[in-house]
Amino acid sequence: MVVPIKAIIFDFDGTLANTLPVCDYAFQHVFKEFDQRDLSSAEIRAMFGPSETGIIRKNLLHGDTEEAIELYYTKYLEQHGQLVDHNQEIHELLLHLRKKGMKLGIVTGKARRSLDISLKALQMEHFFDAIITGDDVAQPKPDPEGLFKALAMLDVSPQEAIFIGDSDADIQAGISANVLTVGVHWLPDYQTLEFAVAPNSSYRTAAEFMESLETGGHYES
Repeated sequence: MVVPIKAIIFDFDGTLANTLPVCDYAFQHVFKEFDQRDLSSAEIRAMFGPSETGIIRKNLLHGDTEEAIELYYTKYLEQHGQLVDHNQEIHELLLHLRKKGMKLGIVTGKARRSLDISLKALQMEHFFDAIITGDDVAQPKPDPEGLFKALAMLDVSPQEAIFIGDSDADIQAGISANVLTVGVHWLPDYQTLEFAVAPNSSYRTAAEFMESLETGGHYES
């Protein structure tokens, strides 16, 4: 049975924007300032799952987590322009999907505050019909809660959607939600080199993914 795809839902960090370096930078400043800990990018990313506020509250040894959270956002905003480049391929992909009449969504572990900083800086605010952040769910990915919420907001069934992400948590969430799940390594920095659970398909460039949509590669269910 052929089911038309009506919605594309994206993870954000490492999928729609190369924001992992600025996340690392901000977290490293927080843990250095408050705990005198020098953490590597790998150590930081091992904490991913909850939103930034959740990560700090869970992992910071120092008691003043609210001040640490404010420092995170200060550093994130301060270095965003220097560490996060506009990606023309991603921009063209979003324009292309919009022209095709696709509904677009984001399901991210980021808090709304940092996502808004990035969307504004990258001029992406107007593309999305549904946005679910780490603030909007009780259970972060790999739990499919965020995807179910996005599907409801977009008014599509799981069979009518594709979820695109760069981490094991993304792939597991997509599979659990019963949506076609795409793993991508199309930005310079991404979370998972080899997926523990195989996605339905994977791509190394946004252009390859666009071509697969044009040829109907994702339309069979």
